[in-house]
Amino acid sequence: MISNAAVYRGDKTFSLEQKNVPAPGSGEVQVKVAYCGICGTDLHIFLGHMDQRVGFERTIGHEMSGTIEAVGEGVDGLAPGDRIVVRPLDHCGECPACRAGHDHICHNLKFIGIDTEGAFQEYWNVPAHTIHVLPADLDLSHAALIEPLAVACHDVSRARVRPGEDVLVIGGGPIGLLVALVARNAGGNVAISEISESRLAYANKLGFTTINPKTSDAAEQVNDLTGGKGADVVFEVSGSQPGVDLMTDAAAARGRIVMVAIHAKKPDVDMFRFFWRELELFGARVYRPEDYERAMRLLAEGVVECSSFITDIQPLEDIQGAFEELTQNPSAIKSMIQINRNDT
Repeated sequence: MISNAAVYRGDKTFSLEQKNVPAPGSGEVQVKVAYCGICGTDLHIFLGHMDQRVGFERTIGHEMSGTIEAVGEGVDGLAPGDRIVVRPLDHCGECPACRAGHDHICHNLKFIGIDTEGAFQEYWNVPAHTIHVLPADLDLSHAALIEPLAVACHDVSRARVRPGEDVLVIGGGPIGLLVALVARNAGGNVAISEISESRLAYANKLGFTTINPKTSDAAEQVNDLTGGKGADVVFEVSGSQPGVDLMTDAAAARGRIVMVAIHAKKPDVDMFRFFWRELELFGARVYRPEDYERAMRLLAEGVVECSSFITDIQPLEDIQGAFEELTQNPSAIKSMIQINRNDT
């Protein structure tokens, strides 16, 4: 099988090349990729921040949807034509985390599309255990949002958001917005702190209370919104030192803080605040299978306004321009690449 593929070559460059994709091996499926979203991690790769990990010969991409083209030996319950998404985690099954049932944080985890070949190609072989079959009526362009929505589902699950709780999301980018939507669906009263005017406007359009820490004291605003209590749950999604400062300043007594963002360097954390208010801090990394299933349900229920969340869709042959444009477009929410034409 010959597949057109975008290959990362370093120096902010993709080359569109033809690859020979072999028949799927034992325990594998071959996927005809329909759509693949551009993730924040993909942008970091494009900008050269992960060259040591990714190298210069890799096809990246993991926020995808598609149909099964072929199945390998020993694959049961899946068939050509099935409309699917891939949960891009390949675990070892032998480390302490895997043995404890936490294979999504496997000590030797390979993130498919970063550590191995990804979805910015027409045909793609993946382990069968990563496949989730889609509802029949879900648009494939919308289905490519399931992976980032599953991240948000996992974050909210870790936080144990309960109906009526006050929730603060720090950072209104794609993941922050999805966290806010899932937290609101769980019954939380959600406010979003963000410095981008365009993202604040979009969050307002979605019905969220918004805070701009550039123009006001964000912690003071949270206190005003909560009757002086603070936020019961805080999600740090900004990846910034000011965001880390706000997460402790705005948290209520015995508040729960979820670290969602990956920080470029170790942030300074106010441990005194943890002591005085008996705060809890949770890490949240990727997702579990049940998070994918919940994301599919929420998408089918219309929790995400997909038509406005997807900012633009560009063809595979224009992937270079799509990445260049996204690095210069602060108002974009989710840019997507259509890999195979005429897939819906």
